[in-house]
Amino acid sequence: MNKQTLPSKAQQEFVEREIRRRRQVVICRAMLLVLLLALWELASSMHWIDSFIFSSPSLIITCLWDMASDGSLFLHTGITLLETLASFAICTAAGLACALALWSSRSAAQILEPFLVLLNSLPKSALAPLLIVWLGNNMRTIITAAVSVAVFGSILTLYTGFAQIDPEKVKLIRSLGGSQKDVLLKVLLPGSLPMIISNMKVNIGLCLVGVIIGEFLSSKAGLGYLITYGSQTFAMTMVVTSIVVLCFLSVVLYQLLALAERRLK
Repeated sequence: MNKQTLPSKAQQEFVEREIRRRRQVVICRAMLLVLLLALWELASSMHWIDSFIFSSPSLIITCLWDMASDGSLFLHTGITLLETLASFAICTAAGLACALALWSSRSAAQILEPFLVLLNSLPKSALAPLLIVWLGNNMRTIITAAVSVAVFGSILTLYTGFAQIDPEKVKLIRSLGGSQKDVLLKVLLPGSLPMIISNMKVNIGLCLVGVIIGEFLSSKAGLGYLITYGSQTFAMTMVVTSIVVLCFLSVVLYQLLALAERRLK
């Protein structure tokens, strides 16, 4: 009967040290955040900075409460979240499909790679006015703008990762009579899963940036719309509040993908 191997004393001490270190990191992060907010509030209350321009934590909390009370906070955040998730899903699916197509055809990859590099390097904000003319002033334009920000870099990253798959494993599958489909399902995708998740973590942030760019130019609601409206009416607290909500939203989305990544390990 096999007995379960108990961790040694050194292993237990190492685990305890790691737990303490992680707790210390979390505590230091929280203390640093509180310190920065306290200094910001102090500088505003002592008139070291102009609260009309720079706002303050207390004004942001008040603005958040007012927007939550009238429902505008949930409306604008929900629209931005919907646009971000839609563009992220399209970008992930299109990026993976195109990268797999390039991997399966070396000639197509060599022909299209310079064009992908060109499109990825193109400033996407320059395309936004054209998208408005082509697609109109609607949510579809915003989602398209967000996809254009992330999809070309996603294709290049995924294709580069696929091209670096272990050739010995591919040879083994081929020697056993495996087809291209077997290489794809048994070697390429399982071996590239961590890279795919990492690429998704980058894409979620890029899609959020693209959505905000689109909302700056073509929207009637959303956090990007609030930032534009607040800057035009000099409601700077609304602008800063919208930025704070954006930061919170990006952190939550990133952490959800990081959690999925840890679950898959």
